[in-house]
Amino acid sequence: MNREDSIKAQQQTKPYVAATPWLDPKAKPFIQIKGLSKQFNDFLAVDNVTLDIYKGELFTILGGSGCGKSTLLRMLAGFETPSEGQIIIDGVDMASIPAYDRPINMMFQSYAVFPHMTVEQNIGYGLKKDKLGKAEIATRVKDMLELVQLSELAKRKPHHLSGGQRQRVALARALIKQPKVLLLDEPLAALDKKLREQTQFELMNLQYELGITFVVVTHDQEEAMTLSDRVAVMDAGKFVQTGTPTQVYESPNNCFVADFFGTINLFNATVISTDTTTKTLRAELETTGTQLTASSEAEFAIGTEVIIGVRPEKIIVSQQRPEGDHLTITKGAVEDLAYYGNRSLYKVRSQSGRIIQVSAQNYQRSEALALEWDDKVYLSWDSSCNVVLSE
Repeated sequence: MNREDSIKAQQQTKPYVAATPWLDPKAKPFIQIKGLSKQFNDFLAVDNVTLDIYKGELFTILGGSGCGKSTLLRMLAGFETPSEGQIIIDGVDMASIPAYDRPINMMFQSYAVFPHMTVEQNIGYGLKKDKLGKAEIATRVKDMLELVQLSELAKRKPHHLSGGQRQRVALARALIKQPKVLLLDEPLAALDKKLREQTQFELMNLQYELGITFVVVTHDQEEAMTLSDRVAVMDAGKFVQTGTPTQVYESPNNCFVADFFGTINLFNATVISTDTTTKTLRAELETTGTQLTASSEAEFAIGTEVIIGVRPEKIIVSQQRPEGDHLTITKGAVEDLAYYGNRSLYKVRSQSGRIIQVSAQNYQRSEALALEWDDKVYLSWDSSCNVVLSE
């Protein structure tokens, strides 16, 4: 069976999964985490979290070091015992089920491939431990090698492989036992930037082909945005926001999520008027008095202090004053800049003294910089780009 036949066979046996099952009130979660906590002496690593993950999702838990994400993954795997709460997978409570009997496999950050074994021996190790017949092991290993595009390297040992190839060996070894859930702890952290970007797409394609539920833990925001069907942002042992990458990025719940999930400019402002019909408010920026309009589901009294967030790529920088009633406009001077090839990053000091970051796409080919240090500029953005945030 060649790789195309293997993929076709997987797709034919893969059950239909709705693209957004979390929006279907009739859909039953495949993984249910209910009131889960983990206490280590005086430290509460995971604090009463509840989460539903659906069959076939590629779900990412995103957070900084020490936020509790790896502890949560280890409890799912059965390597840690919860202090409180439940983990239910495919309708079965995992409380009394040891790690080796759970319908789960885990791929570790270090990959943990056996250095004395060849690629095919590494991949087939779990099947050999389960005492499957040699013919079945050989067939399944061959199919998995084709699936992860390692057939030509089957006889090599890990020290003769690149980082990306070792990553695929570890992934194949985790997948060959056909788990219901695959847990991945920082799966791409050891790869360089270009290889990491390439491997992200390979991982997504493989997950789609197999239809297995993936739960990924990472601290990398770009990785979470690229990989995920949905993402849960974690801080201090709690989930602070769960949604699709576009929901979390474009409509963050609070300042922590807005700042952690990407880059954002934050402005202190005071509400000067509201419109309950259109669910908008008008606010005045601190110091400069620049006025702007923003959408808001929450209602604010006039005089309330709020925080307005604007992503750097939403801001247009120009040396001529733009026109338009729908625009927020302020002035400043370029204090710093960085050229990244496809885009340029400008740090503009506004009239209030605040530094505003602007990410501008380099649409035209030119060896000269569009703007130089100390250039006087106008910054403008559409009112729809304003996000009202809580602390």
